[in-house]
Amino acid sequence: MKLQRRWIYGGIAALAVVAALAWALRPAPLPVQTALATRGPFEQAIEEDGVLRLVQRYTVASPTAGELQRPGLRVGDTVSAGEAVVVLRPAAPGLIDARTRAVLQQRLGSAQAALAAADAQVARQQAALAQAQLDVKRQEELARAQFVSAAAREQAELNRRQAQQAVAAAQAERRVADFALHEAQAALSLADGNRSDNSLWTLRSPVAGRVIALHKESEGTVAAGQPLLDIGDTERMEAVVDLLSGDAARVPEGAAVTLQIGTGLPSLRAHVARVEPVAFTKVSALGIEEQRVNLRIALDEPWPQRRAPGDGYRVDARIVTLALPDVLRVPTAALVRAGEQWQVYLVNADERVQVQAVTPGSRGDEFTVIEQGLQAGARVVLYPGNGVRAGQRVVER
Repeated sequence: MKLQRRWIYGGIAALAVVAALAWALRPAPLPVQTALATRGPFEQAIEEDGVLRLVQRYTVASPTAGELQRPGLRVGDTVSAGEAVVVLRPAAPGLIDARTRAVLQQRLGSAQAALAAADAQVARQQAALAQAQLDVKRQEELARAQFVSAAAREQAELNRRQAQQAVAAAQAERRVADFALHEAQAALSLADGNRSDNSLWTLRSPVAGRVIALHKESEGTVAAGQPLLDIGDTERMEAVVDLLSGDAARVPEGAAVTLQIGTGLPSLRAHVARVEPVAFTKVSALGIEEQRVNLRIALDEPWPQRRAPGDGYRVDARIVTLALPDVLRVPTAALVRAGEQWQVYLVNADERVQVQAVTPGSRGDEFTVIEQGLQAGARVVLYPGNGVRAGQRVVER
């Protein structure tokens, strides 16, 4: 009896040792991170940076060559519509050499002589007119006494009219000579540095807004059409974002956009107002030529006054290209490629891994739409590595 009990106790101890060894040597559960397949809204978006710019920019340019007076405005100053912003004066004449001055002096002398000749011609024609008027009077008296024929009287009247026209022509020639004289005097006066016209030209702001840029901050000579300053309404801003032409083709006009101008600042809602129909070539930071397209983005709400940005500020844009209200989705990190198929690792009720083939749909930054293969509430492994296998026990990390 004692021997039998000893065998029983020994067997129990051996079984306990074997069980302890099996427990100690069994595979430990693999720590993993999991998430649930859920139903909810899904968005597909493109994130890109852009710049802010004025919706309307007005450039005040010089209408003619002149001398710009030193501007009193600075960038950021507020102006009202019709306010004087630029003052110009006629440009000073250029310097000339002695030969040119001598030519101008000779031209002035020639003009004076021409005027004197024109005066003499006027006096000559006026004397001829006086003689013609006397002849007409004499012929009329003789015609009343019937000493001359009517034809002689008519000829005298015709001569008087011709003399009147000759006086008018001589007076016109005299005015031409007078204008030529004044022109020669003005040319010589400007050549000598005498400026008779000191009038100022005032340019006014076409709109109410703020000064965005000063193209010339000091006084000096400006050419006709030269830009002087830019004015715009900084409360009316838009964003311009350039995308790869392939991405821009997926963006519909009116797509929702979220704009962010800096860390810690509130984001604003906006929408794509226009996808420009023309692409342009841009060299990337890696030296690769890319075809890109500009998107004009309009704000749906005004910027906070204390955070109002300016023209040319950098902005981060998130452009929604696809929005689905209710779909089955899983985190994109749960998908694993297996040849031509996609699969996920499910965690069943026994905390063991089960491989499940799925059919993914649209993919976003965080989630991917699952069209077939999963049900809502399924628990999937995120970022599965090579150590995850079917049937393996896992534990939540």
